[in-house]
Amino acid sequence: MGNLDALNAGAAELARANVVLIVASMTAVRAARTLKDIPILFTVSGDPLEAGLAKSLSRPGGNLTGITFQSLEVAGKRVELLKHAFPPLRTLAALSNTDHPGEKSELRATEMAAQKIGITLVYVPFSQSPFGASPELGRALDKVRTAQPDAMVVFPDGATMANRVALGNFVVTQRLPSMFGWSEYADAGGLISYGANQRDTHARLASYADKILKGATPSELPIEQPTKFELVINRKTAGVLGLALPQSLLLQSDRMIE
Repeated sequence: MGNLDALNAGAAELARANVVLIVASMTAVRAARTLKDIPILFTVSGDPLEAGLAKSLSRPGGNLTGITFQSLEVAGKRVELLKHAFPPLRTLAALSNTDHPGEKSELRATEMAAQKIGITLVYVPFSQSPFGASPELGRALDKVRTAQPDAMVVFPDGATMANRVALGNFVVTQRLPSMFGWSEYADAGGLISYGANQRDTHARLASYADKILKGATPSELPIEQPTKFELVINRKTAGVLGLALPQSLLLQSDRMIE
């Protein structure tokens, strides 16, 4: 997940090298943001306002701008899609990293969507800094196991992304239908993912880089949010779980993992 001392040292080295632009993910931004005179483009999975990276999405106001993957509308849609995939769903575990900026907003959106269709949400929080491992995730999974929910949704962030293989193994071993935020989780064994395509979104930063290198200032370039989302279904996992997914859901998918 990154080492803060190493990242700070790297940021200092970039300052000495007189670079004209830095492109960084959330973990690296925490170190690079100290470089007030260098434009910084970022991609973050959470809320850039809560993280203190900008004053507003429309006018960031500093030397940072970029793209946030967070979409509260999508958080609710994930619950609906999981219910569609597994109609008997009544209790849903929500695994969430409380250190993730915007986590409370994502939880509220998920709770509202669950309540709307008669699902009881079992909130399972854990805390993990982006700069080190934490035993809390393991303890959180023990809580999920004890709660015996019908299914599990995992909020996307750096910590769960780094542990996606372990999470994929967990949901398969526990025979839990699961919903994740990005396709990488489905590739690692999760049943379904719904969210922005990370590769495509990162590629969109190229247009911002071009504008900045031509004289634009990050303070006036709005932070973008995803507008296009992909549904990925792991049919191999569905087979292991003994799930016959609805044809209507399969037809909506952008990609299926066989």
